[in-house]
Amino acid sequence: MNTQYNYSDVKILQQQIVYQGHFQLEQWKVQFRLFNGRWSETQTREVFERGEAVGVLLFDTNSDQLVLIEQFRVGIAKKAKNPWLMEIVAGVINKGESLEQVARRETLEETGLTITNLLPICEYWVSPGGSSERIYLFCGQVNAQLAQGIHGVAEEGEDIRLQALSLNDVYNLLEQGKFNNSSTIIALQWLQHNEQKVRDAFLGKNG
Repeated sequence: MNTQYNYSDVKILQQQIVYQGHFQLEQWKVQFRLFNGRWSETQTREVFERGEAVGVLLFDTNSDQLVLIEQFRVGIAKKAKNPWLMEIVAGVINKGESLEQVARRETLEETGLTITNLLPICEYWVSPGGSSERIYLFCGQVNAQLAQGIHGVAEEGEDIRLQALSLNDVYNLLEQGKFNNSSTIIALQWLQHNEQKVRDAFLGKNG
């Protein structure tokens, strides 16, 4: 599969900010090279510029528990029966921060927990048809016995409740379709296929 392209195969003819608020909305006029070698007609598209983020699946290999967070999500407030989603920790990358720094900061802010080991999972585009957002996923080791209380940054309107659940219970919920946001589903499915690798890494084993 060809995963690279020549940047000369895309022409950005016009790019302007049409809305600037908590997030940014841009309007682009673009042309791109068709598979037959010709150029497309000029396309007008809106691009939701949300920035890039880091997500962290928190796993305690000692107690076989995962720590998930629960919080209100305005984007589904009129569509979902329950707009309080069960998710992994996640947050936007600030200028100058490394991915690991974001993972540790967001985990502390949203759960009060400290990561002692960190493994990369993957990176992916959230909704590339209209958004530039990219998420970098990690699996982090924490002490689930310390997971309690309400967390979040008050100035950002966060009100986050923690859920420390057994690994088997989380896998059962996943199989039942109880998780309905992409970062959580991707991270949990990855853990199902890489559980022993994570245990070995977090316990300091080789192979």
